[in-house]
Amino acid sequence: MSDPFVRPDVRLFLDYLNGLPGPKSHEAGPEEARRMIVASRHVADAPVGTLAVIRDLACPGPAGYIPLRLYDARETREAGPLVLFFHGGGFVLGDLDTHAPFCAEMARALDLPVLAVDYRLAPEHPFPAGPEDGIAAARWAAESPETLGRAVTGLVPCGDSAGGNFAIVVSLALRDDPAAAPVVAQWPIYPAADPAKGYPSYQDFGQGYLLTHEGMDWFDACYRPAKADWRYSPLLKSQEGMPPTLVVTASLDPIRDQGRAYAAACAQAGVPVVFREAQGTIHGFINLRKAIPSSQADVEAGFAALRLILAEAGRPA
Repeated sequence: MSDPFVRPDVRLFLDYLNGLPGPKSHEAGPEEARRMIVASRHVADAPVGTLAVIRDLACPGPAGYIPLRLYDARETREAGPLVLFFHGGGFVLGDLDTHAPFCAEMARALDLPVLAVDYRLAPEHPFPAGPEDGIAAARWAAESPETLGRAVTGLVPCGDSAGGNFAIVVSLALRDDPAAAPVVAQWPIYPAADPAKGYPSYQDFGQGYLLTHEGMDWFDACYRPAKADWRYSPLLKSQEGMPPTLVVTASLDPIRDQGRAYAAACAQAGVPVVFREAQGTIHGFINLRKAIPSSQADVEAGFAALRLILAEAGRPA
């Protein structure tokens, strides 16, 4: 492979990141790695900013209550779609705080409520605890519960990386067994859409581009998935009948090709799909808008594409 294009601000960030002393996340263990990723948000990401509503909630799940956080630019609104957001972090890291800046930005940009789901994490809760929580939260939200404060006419599952996997899994689950409100669109961002299969990007970008082979192996060992289960590898199922879909990838991402393959599978199944690849940038860019300023334009382009998809579906944002 010839040397790939790397944006100047991405190169500066990678040089800084790769020169940091101390253990990497996979060497530190889950608890310390979680503290590290929360601390890094304030260095690498944009601020949360102001919103009319940032409210912590909870819903029943298969193993107790699931923490949630509602973001909304309006204190009250008419019935409409709800974005259901699942954070990334390899099924091991991440929480409501790590992705708060992105969720708040999405609520402002789309003028839609965003409900973030704090699903159970491995290794304490291995597969399939996380996707079970995601599906339960989606069914709860679709019922427009009084505690949500608004009637939900449709769901838009969205997530990054492992959360992108959950967004697809939730859409598939509700396609096959519909909830009280339909899934009207989905937005997986650099998703782990086919993690049981090897792709060239895994070899091309598995060292030096933030997400590494060692880190991914550690995530997998913690998650302990059943690799023949569609809730781990959603491409094992046909994508026929899925909602209009936006897939966003990063060109320097070791799991880039999983997202490409997912977009292709949607197109082949007749699903309306928009595919965007952010050139010259890395996995995780939606959480790096301060460290990699060019990420802001990538995020805004994703919002613009999703607005168009929702408008074409008759549910404008």
